[in-house]
Amino acid sequence: MIAMSKEYTYSLFAFLLIASTAWIIPDAVPAYQKTSPNLEGGTGHYLYVATPGIRDYLGYGGHGLLVFDIDNNHQFVKRISTKGFHPDGRPSNVKGIAVSASLNSVYISTLESLQRIDLATEKLIWEIPFEGGCDRMSISPDGLTMYLPSLEKDFWNVVDCKTGDIITTIKVHARAHNTIYGPSGKRAYMADIASPLLHVANTETHKIVQKVGPFSAGIRPFTINSDESLVYVNVNELLGFEVGDLKTGEKLASVKVLGWDKGPVRRHGNPSHGIGLTPDETEVWISDGHNMRLHLFSAKAPYQQLTTIPLSDMPGWVTFSIDGQYAYPSSGEVIHTKTRKILYLLQDENYNTVSSEKMIEVFMKEGKVTKVGDQFGLGRLHEATK
Repeated sequence: MIAMSKEYTYSLFAFLLIASTAWIIPDAVPAYQKTSPNLEGGTGHYLYVATPGIRDYLGYGGHGLLVFDIDNNHQFVKRISTKGFHPDGRPSNVKGIAVSASLNSVYISTLESLQRIDLATEKLIWEIPFEGGCDRMSISPDGLTMYLPSLEKDFWNVVDCKTGDIITTIKVHARAHNTIYGPSGKRAYMADIASPLLHVANTETHKIVQKVGPFSAGIRPFTINSDESLVYVNVNELLGFEVGDLKTGEKLASVKVLGWDKGPVRRHGNPSHGIGLTPDETEVWISDGHNMRLHLFSAKAPYQQLTTIPLSDMPGWVTFSIDGQYAYPSSGEVIHTKTRKILYLLQDENYNTVSSEKMIEVFMKEGKVTKVGDQFGLGRLHEATK
């Protein structure tokens, strides 16, 4: 770096050097002003990040739907204006994000409401407040039905993705929270913070048909493999994860992180809040808030602890790109899953670090969604056979 005491001398030298060798100097245009051939005409491979995606803190990327070009070093592309406000006018905490390919729409839930945005026009189609609030939702593979949890009340709403109308309501336990619509489209998985049981609904009848567990405590984030035979869960008070059999309903294992102590966390009140399964289903990555790390394990018994990756901030979520090349912790890093190296740090148009627990990968062609990732770090090993 140039010493401040020699600023004038070195500035003059730098000016002369650039003037004489401009052909080898990298483009200095800010990332958000650059264009890429695959962005023209609404075609590209994007990461959509909803903010404020860590509580209602605007210091992690402001308010809106931020778009990053995955194939261009995750450079910032644009900010799409969104709704979702507290009654006093402040931007509300985003609770979830999901995309319907068939309806070409992205959905963002906040504490109070659910909004649908058209991905071709980037215009709001509707925003609907739901009695009891909203939490992290999940959409059916055909893009038409949503399981939308209330904000830690005792029920989930089943919602028509086109209209936002409530189809029915499912009473579960006490504190509705995270949700996964199974890749088969036949089952939806519902985690209630106050219950050690994972509740499973038949998506034709919208009735609870199974309870998996009990696990050692209330269930926090969780993920499943692609044939819907295994579930990996974070639970209250555990720095680690537990495993359940989705066929038999039994708990199979409880796995603790070794070599790292639990401690106070600034958010979520839980040692591990965030878990993802690599798309090839070989590894489980879990968040460690106190130590600001991701801990990596093999996804099969005896669940060997593999390594740990330090992060710049407390992680509260982690997911992966469809091809498994990238891991996305909520602290804003883009990690190469094979080498474990941090490649990039997501930044907005003002070079502020963007951190969010609500992000999703989208492939677009001429303004139409062609393929969608997920926000849950789901396994994809058997995806091609479905």
